[in-house]
Amino acid sequence: MSLVRRATAEDAAEVLRLRQVMIDSLPGADTSTDWHPAGLAGLRARLAEPDGGFAAFVVDRPDRPGALAALVAGTVEYRIGKPANPRGLSGYVFSVATDPDARRRGYARACMEALLEWFRERGVGQVDLTASPDAEPLYASLGFGRTPDPFMRLML
Repeated sequence: MSLVRRATAEDAAEVLRLRQVMIDSLPGADTSTDWHPAGLAGLRARLAEPDGGFAAFVVDRPDRPGALAALVAGTVEYRIGKPANPRGLSGYVFSVATDPDARRRGYARACMEALLEWFRERGVGQVDLTASPDAEPLYASLGFGRTPDPFMRLML
């Protein structure tokens, strides 16, 4: 039996907690949790849509019923096709997080493998993510490579 399962709406609070673990690990991150109540309702709704373009895969904590040890979440988006991805379906991986005391057990890898299979089942032609230096070896071992594409952001 696999350690990994698809997250459900009942997991929303724990998924949000693990997302905060990831946010807190980023240099210069805003570690405020004031946004959690506003984010929780939307997350519950997205987790309740089994056929939507969003999925989260998790590992339960064996030592704490109802708690999660690891999380990987991703989305499928349509972008106009290109030679390397003619159908234009792109996956984006975010919120890869493992509780600090549950690391080095293969949980993130197992969750990533489940998410990548979910992407394949949907016909996704490319998958993107942002890698921290600590996580880069994991992603490279799964076949990810660095790209020369510049990335910019505008907050609305």
